[in-house]
Amino acid sequence: MKNFYSGFVTLIGRPNVGKSTLMNHLIGEKISIVTSKPQTTRSQIRTILTDGDYQIIFIDTPGLHTPKNKLGNYMVHAALNTLGDVDAVVYMVEPKLHKGNIPDGDKNILDKLNNIKTPVFLAINKTDKVAKPELLTLIDIYSQAYPFKEIIPLSAITGDNTPALLAALRGVLEIGPMYFPEDQITDQPERQITAEIIREKVLTFLQEEIPHGVAVEITKFKERAAKGKTPPLVSIDATLYCERDSHKAILIGKQGAMLKKIGQTARRDIEALLGSPVFLELWVKVKKNWRDNDFLIRNFGYNDLN
Repeated sequence: MKNFYSGFVTLIGRPNVGKSTLMNHLIGEKISIVTSKPQTTRSQIRTILTDGDYQIIFIDTPGLHTPKNKLGNYMVHAALNTLGDVDAVVYMVEPKLHKGNIPDGDKNILDKLNNIKTPVFLAINKTDKVAKPELLTLIDIYSQAYPFKEIIPLSAITGDNTPALLAALRGVLEIGPMYFPEDQITDQPERQITAEIIREKVLTFLQEEIPHGVAVEITKFKERAAKGKTPPLVSIDATLYCERDSHKAILIGKQGAMLKKIGQTARRDIEALLGSPVFLELWVKVKKNWRDNDFLIRNFGYNDLN
């Protein structure tokens, strides 16, 4: 019988370096939400790639940043908590230096990586936006800063050189079980992915601090037979929680225009995810300072605060 190889790989990096974009590209489906805003990902998102004789379970983590509240502490802990328990780490950076040196935020991450024995691959993302001489300089500087298993320049958005990353990761996998069925691409419940899609639209359409203070709770997720339609209609109710009354007014918008825009764009993505028509209703409620409330943070699905 032919050997099968499997393992877990964590994606880490500063906010907005392209971790979620890379994971979605490797899987071939949109599982982790993507926006131009930092700190889009709040929890660990697992996706599964099965190809031939191997299976990789990718763990997309929140961007490593300096926390400003208890939710921020959770996000950083969620990212760091995976490093010693996986088979490989993919550390993603942008092709940027600060005054010719590694930016301070990335230096802090490298310091944390010094405490682990897991093999670390450096993925320099967004190579479609940098000239080759600059890229070679980056590779040289980073190679002197840390003993990476391999340094791989790539573009998560175009897919350029991502096969090289997969080949490198395949090389560190050991013989192991197929943890998930070969056609499964995530362990996230559909309700959770749906909530994240809605939150993605909030992040996309609203500015400044407002979208970061929004949590989404799915209060109804029910399939019902639609007359003359196959597959069945999925009826979803979701509540958007924000921290201030003024934020609620902005979320709803003039005559409900903003909430309608969020709902319409989210519904299209949810229908693509589920492969079914969707009836989506959105509600907005205020929960003051929920990002500093342990009970509410757990209630919204961010459970690991230890």
